[in-house]
Amino acid sequence: MSGHEKITRDRLLQGANDERLAEAERMGLLVRKSEEERIAIRDAVIRDLQPGDVWVFGYGSLIWNPAFHFDERRQGRIHGWHRRFCLETPLGRGSPDCPGLVLGLDRGGSCQGVAFRIREAEAAHELDIVFKRELVSDAYRAQLVTVHGDGGPTRAVTFTMNRQSPRYCGHLDLEKAAAMIAEAEGWLGPCSDYLFNTAEHLKELGLKDHGLFRLEKRVRELQAAR
Repeated sequence: MSGHEKITRDRLLQGANDERLAEAERMGLLVRKSEEERIAIRDAVIRDLQPGDVWVFGYGSLIWNPAFHFDERRQGRIHGWHRRFCLETPLGRGSPDCPGLVLGLDRGGSCQGVAFRIREAEAAHELDIVFKRELVSDAYRAQLVTVHGDGGPTRAVTFTMNRQSPRYCGHLDLEKAAAMIAEAEGWLGPCSDYLFNTAEHLKELGLKDHGLFRLEKRVRELQAAR
């Protein structure tokens, strides 16, 4: 597959993928959240986090491609959730015939990531961009968490896995997950690129995720053996 697209701020604002998502919904691949639902969730998050600036906790592609405006970012850790490839996707990083896997925050453990500060005056607009990207369907839930880091504990919104979603697959072992990631590709590119980008940026920031690094190693082995 060639001519891969990229998630950008402009594309999110323009609704560039709406046609793809509508077609996926017609095919029964997902049930989209309405704009009204997303706005209601966004407004509830702002009410809970303000007065003051709003923080967003990124643990996957938001780290290396946030696509929203922010004034500060800090490394930090959240507790009660861990980063895991637990969401099957037939879109973006996969296809209906060869679904890929993307990250979610699943229950238990802890997760190192990056918290982004959005100025209070821009919170509604910038969160709208984030939510258009993350709350496409029922797969993720907007969740308030406490980020522990050098700046002290900070309340932030992040996106946790909805275990009731039909695409939740937290039961997969390393071999099955690696095989899916090694093979899948969609309009955003190979699923393995998503994994490799995340692993690369975690290492650059000095953030540890031994499970993800083991998965990265196994995917590279599978691809090298082709």
